[in-house]
Amino acid sequence: MASEFRNEALTDFSREENAAAMRAAIEKVRGNLGRDYPLVIGGERVMTGRTFESRNPARKTEVVGRFQKANAELARQAVGTADETFRTWSRAPARERADLLFRVAAMMRERRHELSAWMVFEVAKTWAEADGDTAEAIDFCEFYAREMLRYADTQPLVHLEGERNELTYIPLGVGVVIPPWNFPLAIMAGMTAASVVTGNTVVLKPSSDAPTIAYKFFELLEQAGMPPGVVNFCPGAGGEVGDTLTDHPRTRFVAFTGSKEIGLRVVERAAKHQEGQVWIKRVVAEMGGKDAIVVDSDTDLDDAAAGVVQSAFGFQGQKCSACSRAIIHADIYDSLIEKIAERTAKIKVGDPTLQATTMSAVINEKAFKTINDYIERGKADGGRLVAGGGSDGEQGFFIEPTVIADVKPGDRIEQEEIFGPVLACVRAANFDDALRIANDTEYGLTGAVYSDDEEKLERARREFHVGNLYLNRKCTGALVGVHPFGGFNMSGTDSKAGGRDYLGLFMQAKVSAEKIRAGYTAKEKRTVI
Repeated sequence: MASEFRNEALTDFSREENAAAMRAAIEKVRGNLGRDYPLVIGGERVMTGRTFESRNPARKTEVVGRFQKANAELARQAVGTADETFRTWSRAPARERADLLFRVAAMMRERRHELSAWMVFEVAKTWAEADGDTAEAIDFCEFYAREMLRYADTQPLVHLEGERNELTYIPLGVGVVIPPWNFPLAIMAGMTAASVVTGNTVVLKPSSDAPTIAYKFFELLEQAGMPPGVVNFCPGAGGEVGDTLTDHPRTRFVAFTGSKEIGLRVVERAAKHQEGQVWIKRVVAEMGGKDAIVVDSDTDLDDAAAGVVQSAFGFQGQKCSACSRAIIHADIYDSLIEKIAERTAKIKVGDPTLQATTMSAVINEKAFKTINDYIERGKADGGRLVAGGGSDGEQGFFIEPTVIADVKPGDRIEQEEIFGPVLACVRAANFDDALRIANDTEYGLTGAVYSDDEEKLERARREFHVGNLYLNRKCTGALVGVHPFGGFNMSGTDSKAGGRDYLGLFMQAKVSAEKIRAGYTAKEKRTVI
């Protein structure tokens, strides 16, 4: 019997023993940078001779790992291997699959700082951000293992005299997991763990910006006893490998987290029936956001400013949940802008391997250029730069945390997802106007409201159209099991990762009804656990 789920505690790096352990992990990982990594299909290591490099965004000449590129032929081979393995893995008892995740979670705890250190180098996460990512990955494994046991248990049905009725959940088949680079351990591990624990097999195509941490997780799965072929590690170009995996007639579902543009491409391709395909493919998608924090006039401005800045600039604003719009009541607009600017100026941008750093580089050169273009567009459209605005791409892709005031509703930086450290501040005439502006977007992922008026908070619950709404707190930092995560509209399929509904997306329900004949002696209720 599994114990009750509890979220993994975050590491307190103010304690010297924890800080020393993190420094040691960073040095250990530093000594292992630049290694070569294979594809893995059915447990077999494959070297293709076509490679790409994962580089440190904060030190762009530093190679974190060198990876083999799959092609369309290898992608098809990976699907075929996963399809063959599904025949046995789908019949493994739910308890056996759950125990695999429990073992992986225990191993991640033992190597917690080392896993976090890989993300410090590979995606320029600060210590706190990397530690939170690792803790969430542990949570996903622990939570989904328990959830699988719940799904595998006897399901409640209305009793009908004269029949034995049973509802069971069965796996779908081969899944393609396409994770993002911004939560390269947590989201990647969560989507993979959900697929595997429900009895499916997986072709994992990691982000080309974060393949090393994905490989480290794959190694943990192997070391924990995962049979060959249950997860197949298959990095490669999206246009070649991603499309091939999505289109394959034996692919049963795609779990995707990333941009709106790529997400819509996945949905479109998955919807097309392929020759020999006998199912409608599922897509579990988490896409973008243009998240807003509404600040009403009757609230603690220091508390609101802290929540806005933390939400806007955590991990360089590279979170789909990040606050990219502060919509502020006119009566307190100037005062709050001043407090936001003061707090933003205290953020320390620098080398993520250093404990004192609170913000580091954005992910790559393309993002660096795009974010700077948005800053210039915001100013050209009449925005007033009140903090940041500078950048330095010499050693790494560093952009200062940037606050642009006097942004008008409908401006590009108020409407488009920037995915970087840029906060657009908008003046609202009143609370009604603020809610209208907040909802005037194609996205619907997260949002927050700061107000001491319970009636206004209740209105926000009813009218603020987002999947995750936070009241009098920041709009980032969803906890597994506490804040099931997923949004509306162009933010995805409202998958509610880390919630009680999530595993159902990776299974299908089957009902068996048996007529009880005269003289029949009912057998003990069987269990699949």
